[in-house]
Amino acid sequence: MAGIYYAYACSVMPGLRSTDDRTFVSTMQFINVAILNGWFLLVFVGAPLLALAAGAAHLPAGGRAALPWVAAGLALNVVAFAVTVAANVPLNDALDAAGPVGQITDLAAVRAHFEDAWIRWNIVRTAATTAAFGCLGYALVLTHRPR
Repeated sequence: MAGIYYAYACSVMPGLRSTDDRTFVSTMQFINVAILNGWFLLVFVGAPLLALAAGAAHLPAGGRAALPWVAAGLALNVVAFAVTVAANVPLNDALDAAGPVGQITDLAAVRAHFEDAWIRWNIVRTAATTAAFGCLGYALVLTHRPR
């Protein structure tokens, strides 16, 4: 998930920033439809679930050193999930509710309501998932370090 959010943060959104309002709104509407597919949903839901599974796997005495790192990774994945559900998805829904781009009377207002807020929340979830990846990676190192 960190990679997906990072790609938006460093390429998709900066690229769209330089486009006109019609192109921006239309492109984001199409992206928001296209991303709702099984592969994305598998990773989106799978990240916190797999972190939870990793935590369960580390509950036996031999994995306790890594458990705080797994817990932190899980918590950060849950934060990113919550931000997506509470902030980014409602913004996407509002963009969709504005209607087809050819029927929107004030494209600039629709874009203004969406763009900066969506980017800010995307940065939050990018940071959270990147930190989660780091925590889970460190837990893996601790788990496989010679004793």
